[in-house]
Formats: sequence, C-alpha cells, structure tokens
Amino acid sequence: MQVISRALETSRGNITIREATPSDVSQYRELRLHALENAPTAFSSDYQVNLNQPISFWERRLASDEYGTIFFAQYENKLIGMTGIYQNESPKTRHSADIISVYVRPEWRGLHIAEELIEACIEWAKAREVNIVKLGVISASIAAIRCYQRCGFTIYGTEPRGLFYQGQYYDGYLMYRSIEEP
Repeated sequence: MQVISRALETSRGNITIREATPSDVSQYRELRLHALENAPTAFSSDYQVNLNQPISFWERRLASDEYGTIFFAQYENKLIGMTGIYQNESPKTRHSADIISVYVRPEWRGLHIAEELIEACIEWAKAREVNIVKLGVISASIAAIRCYQRCGFTIYGTEPRGLFYQGQYYDGYLMYRSIEEP
C-alpha cells in the first residue's frame, strides 16, 4: 500500500498531512498528552494514566499495520494535529473502520486541518475497500460535530452516559460516513 501524504495551504503556512513513522514517537507522546490534558472530554483515555506510560507503550500505539494507522498534521518540524483509523479485522466487519483521536492544537484550529486529517483517513480506508467509517463524539462538542458533518458524517445514535469525567456524565453521538463508490 502507498503511504498517504498531502499538503494543505493555510493562512499560517503550509501544513503536511502524513502517516506516522516510528521516529515520531516523542512528538506523538507530547501531542497526545497535550490533547488529553487540554480536551479531557474529547477522549476516553485519561491524562494521568497515560502520563506515566513507558516509551514502549507509545511505540506500540504509534505502530501502523495493515489494519490501522495514525495521521499527523505537521507544520515545519512540529506535530500540530492527529487522528487515527482502524479497520475491523473480522471477515464479517472488515468493510468498516473507526476514526479515533481527532485533535488539532487550539492555535491551529479554524484552518480545516481536522477535515484534511479525516480525508486522509477516508483515502486510507478506500484503498482497503472499506465502505463505512464510524466515529464517536461527545454531544456537547458542537465544533467537532460540525467538522464531522462537513466531512460527510451523519449522527445515527446516542450513547447515553458514554463518558464520566470529574463527576459528570457526557452523552456521545455515534456518527458514520458511507464511502461506497457509486
């Protein structure tokens, strides 16, 4: 399979959207921890749990295989955004994949970087004959929901109390995008 890389011109400079490599492990750890700390209700993972993980944990999370990969948005030599996609492995469900961990640093939002990361995931999925992509988002994350809708995703259900953080429950929306070719 080909490695996916694309360029995005923004008002703040050119951004590269690309697949992760093993050499990204330190910056990936820093970006992921930043995301978990600054947007705790956007992820089911916990900052404190991840903070003390050994480097081998991050290397395993970063490793791509035939069933999944992580994409980064990079400005110059700094990672500014990420998302992952994982195809189901069972013969009965491998027609679908899940997008996870969408995050763009706050100072880079509003430049359509998240949309480009998601489109890289869609391109990856098409190359593997995936025809439906799903994701979950907290119902209170209006900006994220709008982003996913711009990318062609539709809400198909609600997960009541999908997340519990600091004494509060958060419902989640389940969203999908069909990517079947006509």
